[in-house]
Amino acid sequence: MSDTLEDDVEDVLDARRVSAIRDAMEVEDAARITELLEPLHAADIADLLEQISTSERRELLRLWSGEIDGEILSELDDSIREEVIESLAPDVLVEAMRELDTDDVVDILEDLEEPQQELILGALEDADRVAVERAMSYPEYSAGRLMQREVVVAPDFWNVGQAIDYMRANDHLPDQFYHVILVDPRMKPNGYVTLGRILSSRRDVLLRDIEEESFRTLEATEPEADVAYVFNQYHLISCPVVDENDRLVGVITIDDAMNVLDEEHEEDMLRMAGVDDEASLSDTVLEAAKGRAVWLFVNLLTAILASTVIGAFTNEINQMVALAVLMPIVASMGGNAGTQTMTVAVRALATRDLTAQNALRVIWREAAVGAVNGVAFGIIMALIAGFWFGIPMLAAVIGVAMVLTLIAAAAGGILIPMGLQRFGIDPALASGPFVTTVTDVVGFFAFLGLASWVLL
Repeated sequence: MSDTLEDDVEDVLDARRVSAIRDAMEVEDAARITELLEPLHAADIADLLEQISTSERRELLRLWSGEIDGEILSELDDSIREEVIESLAPDVLVEAMRELDTDDVVDILEDLEEPQQELILGALEDADRVAVERAMSYPEYSAGRLMQREVVVAPDFWNVGQAIDYMRANDHLPDQFYHVILVDPRMKPNGYVTLGRILSSRRDVLLRDIEEESFRTLEATEPEADVAYVFNQYHLISCPVVDENDRLVGVITIDDAMNVLDEEHEEDMLRMAGVDDEASLSDTVLEAAKGRAVWLFVNLLTAILASTVIGAFTNEINQMVALAVLMPIVASMGGNAGTQTMTVAVRALATRDLTAQNALRVIWREAAVGAVNGVAFGIIMALIAGFWFGIPMLAAVIGVAMVLTLIAAAAGGILIPMGLQRFGIDPALASGPFVTTVTDVVGFFAFLGLASWVLL
């Protein structure tokens, strides 16, 4: 890196640049802030706004808010975006929103209060306002909310030359698009052609003769999760969206579909950890505590249930202290095995790889995996326990208990997510505490029960 930030060849958000921005904020040097931020990508500026404290963010926006554009707003995390928008002058906000495609405008409007929505809608051009209002009429988290209305269409009887001439003469093409969508006279899409195929074909070639085999449509009311699945499953780069009459109303592009897929993965990860899927690093202490408390309480109840199993064997534990020493090992191994299987199951359910048709085979496979690992680690733990305590039967007990626990963990890790989904409950959200309970209860009961029967 060179001696000055101005000489940097990489426009990245590094520690030196952040420090320089903070220094400029302290002396209220707006020109210096602009100089430091201007080379950065909108996503990097959004990252900066998300990383600094609330007071620093307010100060930065006070000095630099006039430079905020729509691309930066679209890159911001939802929890920060509302705060940033509230700090912007109305004229700056309106100008920023005018730069965006309709799908990005809809994404931002969803999180705003009605007065701000009306301000932005009133500033849009008539065609854009109608398109945004139509999109907002669709259910939340649906394809209609995700799509953009800017679409390039051509009659299905056109040839390549006509399509190229049309696009060259059109001043209102989308900034980015991948397909020319073929429609009939009733605006029903029946195919699409990639720009690459158009540019590489002779002018007299009919568009319908070079259309893509991957063509399919999505209904505007389909959930976003289904949209992401279709894009991922069929390797789409864009997909037309139709209304209840199969007429074209918009198009979804791969960047929006992948954003949904990323959000789905993030939500699953947070839910499996018992964290509110709206959680953010910008949350206050009380907000963060509240978002995690519900599943901590559920976990407390399930832990109490597991403890009652231990309580039933108090006399046995008092007679042989070694049981208390070895119990956490059985529980820990069972918990980890259950979590591994549960993670695989939840992911397979989300990607629709685990279905009713292959469920039995997958259950048997996971149970077999649990049995193999149980035997392997049971033998290892038996050898350790035998050497540790010098009681051969205790070694045999923990070995057998390990096998039973890992089989139960594998079965619970696959059956519980499937059962929750069957009853309409998100398996990513609720599986963890129940799988942990099953493995703890089975593990403690198997180990202590066998010890009571064999040793005492």
